Amino acid sequence: MSETLTIALSKGRIFKETVPLLAQAGITPLDDPETSRKLILDTNLEHVKLVIIRATDVPTYVQYGAADIGVAGKDVLMEHGGEGLYEPLDLNIACCRLMVAGPVNAVPVKGRLRVATKYVNSARHYYARQGKQVEVIKLYGSMELAPLVGLADCIVDVVDTGNTLKANNLEPQEHIADISSRLVVNKASMKMKHAMVKDFIAQMERAVANKQ
Repeated sequence: MSETLTIALSKGRIFKETVPLLAQAGITPLDDPETSRKLILDTNLEHVKLVIIRATDVPTYVQYGAADIGVAGKDVLMEHGGEGLYEPLDLNIACCRLMVAGPVNAVPVKGRLRVATKYVNSARHYYARQGKQVEVIKLYGSMELAPLVGLADCIVDVVDTGNTLKANNLEPQEHIADISSRLVVNKASMKMKHAMVKDFIAQMERAVANKQ
């Protein structure tokens, strides 16, 4: 039996923007994850499978070898820490920014700042680098609500158009990082399936270069 290459992807924007790159690399999924209930999708290549998982789980699946390769946003990788992974390629897709945002014309906070975010590690590292002590409140969604109801002074979140912030009378205040989706590779897979993995990375590099 020939070796299989397993690629972890998440539904939504990353999947939609990865599919054209995969197509240029000669790989097309046989099912659409938005309509299929399958979590493992076959492709036109018998030895290539796609596993569809939550965006935040992609680095973990790749780290532990449940997938050889994955596509994950830099925000997710920063939060995960990137242990056990190679990050050989910036795919230049799903681009946005990780920002601190807060109420428009907010008065500077005296005392300890309260920050609501799902990016707990990234927020802590950002403020620690500035020597600031903050209270980080973990939320899983609707970050913009936190300053409006007095739960937090500001939020750390990814910002694309900024329209959601505007609609809630918030504004970007500090830039933490530029975010795009990256190719990540399991370190053992890089050794054990070296030729297959290197070939895939090279094809994706060409696809990214053609897109620019």
